[in-house]
Amino acid sequence: MTTALVILLAVIAVALIFEYINGFHDTANSIATVVATKVLTPRQAVVLAAGMNLLGALAGTAVAKTISSGLVDTNVVAITSEILICALTGGIIWNLITWWLGLPSSSSHALVGGLCGAAIAAAHGNFDALIWSQTAGDWTQNKGILWKVVLPMVSSPIAGFTLGVVMIGGFMAIISTMNGAGGWLARISRPRWVNAFFGKAQIASAAYMGFAHGTNDAQKTMGIIALAIFGAEAAGTLNGLPSWLSFLHPNGKEGDIDTWIVFTCAIVMAMGTAAGGWRIIKTLGHKMVKLHPIDGFAAETSSATILTVAAHFGMPVSTTHSISTAIMGVGFAKNPKAVKWTIIERIIWAWILTIPAAGGLAWGLVMAGRSMGWIG
Repeated sequence: MTTALVILLAVIAVALIFEYINGFHDTANSIATVVATKVLTPRQAVVLAAGMNLLGALAGTAVAKTISSGLVDTNVVAITSEILICALTGGIIWNLITWWLGLPSSSSHALVGGLCGAAIAAAHGNFDALIWSQTAGDWTQNKGILWKVVLPMVSSPIAGFTLGVVMIGGFMAIISTMNGAGGWLARISRPRWVNAFFGKAQIASAAYMGFAHGTNDAQKTMGIIALAIFGAEAAGTLNGLPSWLSFLHPNGKEGDIDTWIVFTCAIVMAMGTAAGGWRIIKTLGHKMVKLHPIDGFAAETSSATILTVAAHFGMPVSTTHSISTAIMGVGFAKNPKAVKWTIIERIIWAWILTIPAAGGLAWGLVMAGRSMGWIG
């Protein structure tokens, strides 16, 4: 087995470690609200999220294709296995730092930041290594950081907050109308009946959230593995593979995601989700705003809808951003004074810092590897 092939297998291993960490780091995004409202126990919620993550990860590959072929210009810089290890390690380090601090930062942006930072370092500071913007006749086919990262990074939090406000506002208006109508409508609009109904409904919204999380987050690592394999194929690393590794040969054109990659990443993310992420759950579910079942349903449904739409268009949207801002919107609509803005300020700083921090870490790792002669 050649050194290059060993390094490729190391990339796949590190990518799956990132996927596993992404699973437990972002478990909170799927289940924080359903745990906070006491609709499900933490163990029940984790099992639900893991199962739905698995199904969501198997539902498509549009986001994976963005990561594998839509952000880095491989005509300017060769993305070798060594570069991808640095990119993934930068994202992993930042994820672990924010997990330890209990901050719901974005694993998506950690991965994107790591990939971009490593690519720039590999290109010796040439920023043309990144695809900034490529337009097509149909805007949904546009590529580049502007369309696939910056635009959703700005729009998804705004959409999450707005949908959270609109949804909980609509529910409260309906309940108020029913209460004013008198009779049986007034009786079923009382808090006890409302909590009972939305307690059941929140199980469905939590499942929807877990599915949406899988459709977006699990695919990012699929894209990294596909990028590594296509790079290895182009470099001749996969020539003369032993039979037990023949599955590594890509079956399609660059950007396509092989079935074994999809299934492997889906299973690993589900395993990571099952491990839980209680520090972040505490921040999202308890510290930002007090939640009731109706609030959790509104926040989860709003966030999951944003993620599902984004995944359809291949946008690697942050699950963290969408659910956090949806919770903010719900809390704000009910009582602006009830929202704990100091906690939200910490979360926003984590959002702002994630891409440059992960990118800086990956850039430093590439430079360190180059100084030691490991990277050319």
